[in-house]
Amino acid sequence: MLAISLAAAPDGSDVLVLPVRAATDPDDAAPVLVATASPPTDEVWAQARALLPATRLTGRAGETLTQLRPGASPARLLLLGVGDGGERAWRTAGAALARAAVAETHVTLAVPVDASAEVVRAVVEGLLLASYRFRLTEAGTTPALAGVTLLTTTPEAYTEVVGTARTTAAMTRLARDLTNTPSAVKTPQWFAAQVADAAADHPDLHLRVRGPQELADEGFGGILAVGAGSASGPRLVELDWRPADARQHVVLVGKGITFDTGGISIKPVPAMKLMRKDMAGAAAVVAATLGAAALRLPVRVTALTPLAENMVSGSAFRPGDVIRHYDGTTSESTNSDAEGRLVLADALGYAARELRPDLLVDLATLTGANAVALGKRTGALYSDNDELAAAVLAAVADAGEAAWRMPLPADYLEHLGSDLADRHSSPDRGAGSVMAALYLREFTGELRDRWLHIDMSAPSWADGDDAELTRGATGWGVRGLLRWLATLD
Repeated sequence: MLAISLAAAPDGSDVLVLPVRAATDPDDAAPVLVATASPPTDEVWAQARALLPATRLTGRAGETLTQLRPGASPARLLLLGVGDGGERAWRTAGAALARAAVAETHVTLAVPVDASAEVVRAVVEGLLLASYRFRLTEAGTTPALAGVTLLTTTPEAYTEVVGTARTTAAMTRLARDLTNTPSAVKTPQWFAAQVADAAADHPDLHLRVRGPQELADEGFGGILAVGAGSASGPRLVELDWRPADARQHVVLVGKGITFDTGGISIKPVPAMKLMRKDMAGAAAVVAATLGAAALRLPVRVTALTPLAENMVSGSAFRPGDVIRHYDGTTSESTNSDAEGRLVLADALGYAARELRPDLLVDLATLTGANAVALGKRTGALYSDNDELAAAVLAAVADAGEAAWRMPLPADYLEHLGSDLADRHSSPDRGAGSVMAALYLREFTGELRDRWLHIDMSAPSWADGDDAELTRGATGWGVRGLLRWLATLD
């Protein structure tokens, strides 16, 4: 991962980065240099100011321009647009810098004189996330950029927030790695082993992995049904961060379908080719729990990841099967491609009955209807708890992610009715994402008014580079969850 350091004086880097904001005075025809805490020499400052009117820069966040300075120090001057100077703009600027300086070895960024901790966190996150490359498919294209120095007269003021940004970015990158990994490698057993390896770095974490026999003995019928068609048996990972000073307990549940063929209700090829991402919710909640431990957040966090491979075989569950869940209730499933809610139902029922947390949150790449309703960048959020929904929405927005609260209409509940079972898991009536959320709510028991669900299928994957996102898995949810968990006390 890109090295980020703080310094009070220039370190001899060949590249000096100066932030540029959009003009606020109507009389200004060009963008304006931002006053920095450790200003460059008068000669460099004068050159940068003289350069601005001759460029096409507007100061928009993410714009860059490099000016060569032969025989001088620094040898190159990079002007970086920071927009309105807000947190989101600086995150975008950091990402743009990582890409603009990809051929450099080291650059120095002059921090604004009045930079808040949020601004520094944002630029560091942008740098670290945009410099991500997947370790298997892009192993030969590692950027040359190895380090960025943040130049400020008070480096000690930003030490903690830079550490927080590093941890947040590292956990997001972990979630991206897990999600990007091809499913030929990423079996439920492999995923559980990756969690065990990561948890080994934190002795205060408690890990339990249930295999097929334990799942059968304890009644996790939904996880077993979905995993029945695969030669790689299902797992349930339970990862627990228990700080001594915790005053609240949050359970995070993440859908972990390591590959989804659709089962007997098989998907067409175009819909199947990216189904290695169908465990992005599990990756996000594991990474957030590891992040809570690394940051020593004073809240107990338990991650539950029901893991299964939904395959086609003679042992696969069938449309029309009735499945008995952990809580003892049954589901009629007439579409084996609506498998994610079946494994989540078991995990939610277990959390509500056995763990009894203060708050219960699940993340899942659950429906294509999410993208139809909200597009590629926004998750669909559901909750009956206004306070919880507002807090999570605010944290997600502050982290640079996006979610939109959706309704849980009571008149849709009749569509869950079944002649064979307690409920129908995949009715063909009602709005797809809404019906899935209503179905999941049925398993939250006494936690119904303290439960929140996010359908994040669309924003879990990026088709190309965009600000801090890189092509492929986005790690969506890790940043938002960590922001939210940090607000709990």
